[in-house]
Amino acid sequence: QVQLVESGGGLVQAGGSLRLSCEASGSIVSINAMGWYRQAPGKQRDLVAGITSGGNTNYADSVKGRFTITRDNAKNMVYLQMNSLKPEDTAVYYCVAGADVRVQAWVHVWGQGTLVTVSS
Repeated sequence: QVQLVESGGGLVQAGGSLRLSCEASGSIVSINAMGWYRQAPGKQRDLVAGITSGGNTNYADSVKGRFTITRDNAKNMVYLQMNSLKPEDTAVYYCVAGADVRVQAWVHVWGQGTLVTVSS
């Protein structure tokens, strides 16, 4: 199965932007769903955004209108553009792949995570 490697995390001030990238070690054409989860300190891991092979997207209510997920099958890449960042967006962000990433149990592959810190 593919391996996923995230990049693009870092420290940003509130109101700023970051773009996370996820590179797959193999083709993602046949992977139905890819997405991003995040886990803040002391909290559970939650879905941030998902995208299917057909381009359908879904977002957590807390990030709608601020985050955009895209997928480039030709480059085996998935991106998460994060705008208007808030301190509560601080978390480790994980790239994921699976049959349906809206259901954590159906996520087959997890990246190692990249830390995003938003200062107030």
